[in-house]
Amino acid sequence: MKRFRRHGQESQRDKLKQELYQFNKTVEHGFPHQPSALGYSPSLQLLAIGTRSGAIKLYGAPGVEFMGLHEENAAVTQVHFLPHQVELVTLLDDNSLHMWTLRAHQGISELLEIGRFMLTGPPGAPPSVTRVTAVLAHSSGELLLLGTEGGHVFVVEVPGFRELEEMNISVEDVQSSVPEEYVGRRNLESVEALQENPLNPRQVLLGYGRGLMVLWDLDNKCATQHFLGTQQLESVWWMQDGGQILSSHNDGSYCNWTVTGEDMQLEPDNQEMPYGSFPCKAISKIVQLPSAQGPPFLIFSGGMPRASYGDRHCISIIQSKTHVALDFTSRIIDFFLIRDWERHKGAPTALVVLVEEELVVVDLLSEGWPVIQTPYLAPLHCSAITCSHHVSCIPLKLWERVLAAGQLQNTHYSGRPWPVNGGQNLAPDPPQRDLLLTGHEDGTVRFWDASGVCLYPMYKLSTAGVFHTDADFNDNLNQGAEGEWPPFRKVGNFDPYSDDPRLGIQKIHLCKYSGYLAVAGTAGQILMMELNDEQAVQTVEATLVDLLQGQEGFRWKGHTRLEVREDPVTFPPGFQPFSLVQCQPPAVVTALNLHSEWKMVAFGTSHGFGLYDYQQRNTILVRCTLNPSDQLAMEGPLSRVKSIKKSLRQSFRRIRRSRVSVRKHHANNAAKLQEINARLEAELQEMELAPVQRKIEARSSDDSFTGLVRTLYFADSFLSDGSQSTPSLWAGTNGGAVFAYILRIPSVERRTEDPITAHPAKEIQLMHRAPVVGLVVLDGRGAPLPEPLEVAHDLARSPDMQGSHHLLVISEEQFKLFTLPKVSAKMKLKLTAIEGSRVRRVGVAWFGSSRVEEYGESSLVVLTNQGDLHVLSLPSIKMQVHYPCIRREDVSGIASCVFTKHGQGFYLISPSEFERFSLSARWLVEPRCLVEAPSHPSASSASMAPPRTQPDGAPTEHRRVVEAEEEESESEEESSEQEQSTLDPGASEEAEEETDGNEESLEIAVSDNGVEEEPLDTENDVEKTDEEEEEDANGPAASVMPMGEPEEEPSSSSSSSSDEELESDEVLSERVEENNAPSKNTTSPKKATPLKLTTQLLGQGGKVAYCPGSETAKRYDKLQEKPSSSKDGNAHRKHHQPD
Repeated sequence: MKRFRRHGQESQRDKLKQELYQFNKTVEHGFPHQPSALGYSPSLQLLAIGTRSGAIKLYGAPGVEFMGLHEENAAVTQVHFLPHQVELVTLLDDNSLHMWTLRAHQGISELLEIGRFMLTGPPGAPPSVTRVTAVLAHSSGELLLLGTEGGHVFVVEVPGFRELEEMNISVEDVQSSVPEEYVGRRNLESVEALQENPLNPRQVLLGYGRGLMVLWDLDNKCATQHFLGTQQLESVWWMQDGGQILSSHNDGSYCNWTVTGEDMQLEPDNQEMPYGSFPCKAISKIVQLPSAQGPPFLIFSGGMPRASYGDRHCISIIQSKTHVALDFTSRIIDFFLIRDWERHKGAPTALVVLVEEELVVVDLLSEGWPVIQTPYLAPLHCSAITCSHHVSCIPLKLWERVLAAGQLQNTHYSGRPWPVNGGQNLAPDPPQRDLLLTGHEDGTVRFWDASGVCLYPMYKLSTAGVFHTDADFNDNLNQGAEGEWPPFRKVGNFDPYSDDPRLGIQKIHLCKYSGYLAVAGTAGQILMMELNDEQAVQTVEATLVDLLQGQEGFRWKGHTRLEVREDPVTFPPGFQPFSLVQCQPPAVVTALNLHSEWKMVAFGTSHGFGLYDYQQRNTILVRCTLNPSDQLAMEGPLSRVKSIKKSLRQSFRRIRRSRVSVRKHHANNAAKLQEINARLEAELQEMELAPVQRKIEARSSDDSFTGLVRTLYFADSFLSDGSQSTPSLWAGTNGGAVFAYILRIPSVERRTEDPITAHPAKEIQLMHRAPVVGLVVLDGRGAPLPEPLEVAHDLARSPDMQGSHHLLVISEEQFKLFTLPKVSAKMKLKLTAIEGSRVRRVGVAWFGSSRVEEYGESSLVVLTNQGDLHVLSLPSIKMQVHYPCIRREDVSGIASCVFTKHGQGFYLISPSEFERFSLSARWLVEPRCLVEAPSHPSASSASMAPPRTQPDGAPTEHRRVVEAEEEESESEEESSEQEQSTLDPGASEEAEEETDGNEESLEIAVSDNGVEEEPLDTENDVEKTDEEEEEDANGPAASVMPMGEPEEEPSSSSSSSSDEELESDEVLSERVEENNAPSKNTTSPKKATPLKLTTQLLGQGGKVAYCPGSETAKRYDKLQEKPSSSKDGNAHRKHHQPD
C-alpha cells in the first residue's frame, strides 16, 4: 500500500512529526542508588558520587549536574579530583583507574572519560602486588601516588599516565629501614593511607595496615622518620601546622604523633579512646581542623562500643566540651569538610556526609550544628514510594501557599545557603510551575518542585494522624535523652520502617484550581483534604461504603480497616482532612478521580466502585463488580501468598496428573497431549514470564480479579440523546467491562440541599475481555475534554458541544473508538496482534511545535509492557512515533511511570531515583551548565616534577598561561602575547604549528552515545564575521587542549577537496609523531624493573583522543604501520541510551 500513498503528504507529515516529537532522557532526579565513593574539589566546589553500578555523578550549585558511566560493570571504590584542575580519577573494584574531565563544548561542559589504565606486576606475581588500596592526588596536579595491597607505592604522572619508575617506593625499601624486631615475621600489610605534608609537598606520609607510618622524602627518595604504631591502622590525618599527625585504629582509639625529623618514634605522644576502655569499633576516618575562634574541631567516624552500640552508624564531632554523636539510619560511606579560606582562614564551615541512603550536610558555624536542607539529592525513598501523581502549570497562589506550609515544617534546618556551589547553571528558567506528588508506605504524601533540573522538596503531608497507630507523633527523634552517653543525635530523613502497612498511599488526585486533594490508601480509606493556611483542631467523620451490597457467600480474609481517632486532632497549616470514606471490605483502592467543580470523588477497588459527594458528605452511587468466581478478590494483598513459584508448581501437578490419564487412555494419546500443551501455554502466557507474540483472544470470564476497577472518568457529554449533554461517570474494569452513569446535579442555588442522583445509562463489554486501562471522551473537534474548572479559569478552550462526541476505550490490547450517544464502534487499533505488547500506562498530552509557537496537537501517550513509548494521534488513533524507553525486564520501572500534560514523564530507575524523559520537541528540561578551570592555584600546589611536555607539545606552564589568556578580554591580548613569548620558544613554535593544522582539519562531532555524527553543516558559515575571522587568527588559544584532543571548530567550507583532506592527514600524523616522541624535559625511564605499569589509553598512541569510526580516525589508522589495540574512547554523556 505504500506505493499508493501521496509522497508530498507523507513527507510533510514526517516533517511535522520532527517538529512535534523528539525523545530524550534528560535528567535523573533523587539520590543515586547504592553509592560507594565520595569525592570533593575545593577549587571547583563540586562533589562527586560513585555507585556500585559504575556510575559517576557530579554536583555543584543547584542545576549543575553531570553524569558518566563506566563501560566496566564494576563498583566505584574511590574518587579523587586533581587539585586546581577539571580532571578527576576514579578507582573501580576491578583495579582499573579512569581519568575524567569536564570539557566545554559550545559553551556547555560535558563529563568525558579520556583515559584508563591498570597496574600489572611481574609474571607470576600475586594480584595483591598491584591491587590499589590508597590513592593520593598530589597538590601539584601532575602526580598520582598509588598504594597497593602488597605494600608498594607507584608514582604516576597525569594526565598522560606515564610511570615515574625512579620515584616508585617498594615495600623492600621501607622494610630495610625499620628495626627487625618491629617487623619480625609479619609483613607491613597493605598501604592504608597516603597523606601529603600541608607545608612541604615533597614529603608524603605512608600508612601501613600493620600500624607503621613512614615519612618519605620524594626528592631524596628515602624515609626521614618512622612512627612505630602497634595497632591496626585505619586512617591518618596531617594537621595544618605540619608538626602533628593523627592516626586512627581498629580498636576505637586514635593517637597523636609529633613530626620531629628524628629517625624513630616508638610510641605516640598520647592515645585516646573517645568512648571508654571497653572494646570499640574501628575509627575508619579522622580529621582535626582549627576553628575560626576557639578550640579545634575533631571529627571521626565509628569508634562506638561494640556491645552496646555496635549497630549504630555514627560520626562524632568534638569541640572543647561540646560533644555530639550524629546517628544515621544507614551505613556511612565517607565524609569531607568544606573550609572557608577567605574569611575563616581554613576553618571548617560544613560537614558533608554520604551515607548509603542519603546525603547529609551539617552547618558547623551555627549554634547547635543544625542540618542544611539539600536542594537536590533528596532521598525520595525515605519511605518506599508506592504511587506518584504529576500536576502541570500550578497557579501562583496555590504554589505560594504550599511553599509557605512547607517552610513552617523546615524551621529545624539551618538558614545558611547551600555550601556546594560550583559551576554555572545556564539552563533557562522553567516556563511553568510543576508539582510531582509521591505517595509513600508510611502514609505520607510529599510535594516536589519538578519545574526544573532539581527535584526540590516543598511540603510533606502525613495522613497517619487521622488513625490510631502504634507511633507516637509527639516524639522528637532529633534529640537524645539528657545525660545519655554517647550523646546521640538522630540526623537524616531516611526512615524505611512503617508503623502500619495499611497506611500506604495508593492513589492521589489534586485539583490545582480549587486546592482540594483526594488521597486513597491500602486499607480502603479515601481522605478528602483542603488547603488551609492556619492550624486547625477538628475531628474527621468517616462514611462507611459497603461495596458488596449485601451479597452472600463472600468472606473477606484480608486486613482490617484502620481505626479512626474519635478525639479532635490538631492539624498544622497545609492540607487538612475534612472527610473520610471507608470502603468495606477494606481492599486496596485501585482507581480514584476527583471532580472539584461538581464536588464529588469517585473511587474503586477489586470489589466495585462508588461515588461520594464531599460537599453534602453522603454517598451517591455504589456498584458491585465482583464476579462469583473472584475468590482471590476476597483475599487482601497482605494475606495473599500466590506467586509464580506456586503457579508453576500447580501447572506441573496438572501435567503429572494428565500424564497418568494419558497412560490409561492410549487411544486418545495425541488429543490429550495437544490439550495439555495448549493449556500449559495459555497459563504461561498469563503469567507473563516472557513477552510473546499472539493475536487477541477472548479471555475467560472465570479469570481472577475481573471485577477490579482500573479507571474512573468524569465527562460532560451526550449519553441519553445527541441534543443535550449531561454529566456522567465512566468506570472500566479488569474484565473488559465499561459502565456509564448519568449524574443529575442540582442547580447552584439548590446544590447544598438537593441530593445528586446517578442513573445507569450504558454498559459495554469488550469481546476480548482485556482490562480497560483508560477512558477518554473527545469533543466535536476531536480534542479531549478539558479538566474541571480549567475553562472557568480561562486556561482552556471550551469544548465543542455541537459536533458528535466520541468515547475512546483503551484496553491492554487495543484502542477502540465509539460514537456517542449510540455507543457504536467506529474504528480500532490492535496493538497486541502486531507486537505482542500490552498497554501499561496511558495519558493525554499536548505537543507544541518547535518551529511554529501557535501550532500543537493533542496526542495519546502509551507505555507498553515491553518498555516502549508510543504516541498516537487523536481522534484518528494512528501511530505517530515509538521509542524504546525502559528495559522490559524492569517491571517496577514500567509500573511507576507517570506522564505529564506536556509530553514528559517520570519513572523509577531505582527505589531512590526518577528518570525524567521527554517526548516533546518544544519542552525539554535538562542540565545546561558550565564549569571553568580555576585560574589561580594556591601557593601550596607548586610543581615538584620537572616541567613536563603536554600532549599538545607545550609545557605545563605554557598551557596554564594560554588557558588564562583565553579568559582575558581582547584589550589585554597584547600583554598576554608578551607574557607567552617569554616561555620556551621551541614549545611555542610547536603550538603554533599545531594550530595551523587544526585550522584545516576536519571536525569530529561526538554524539550522545559516543558515536560519530555527521560533520557539522557549515554552508551558512562561509561568509564569516570579523569576530569569527579574528577568532580563527588566534589559533594557539584554541588549539591547546587537555590530553591533546583537538578542539571542535566548524570547517571553513562545506566542500573540502582531497588535497585539503590529505593535508589534514599529514597534520594529524605530525601531531601524533610529536606527541609520541620522548620528552626532552623528563628523566628517561629505567630499562627493567620488577614493578611495571601497563597503561591502556583512550586514543591512538596514548595521546590523541579521537572518535572511533569517524573519517579522520579512519585516515589516521591508515597512517599507522600496524593496528592499535587500545580501547575506544566512547564519551559518556548525560543522555545515555537504554539497554
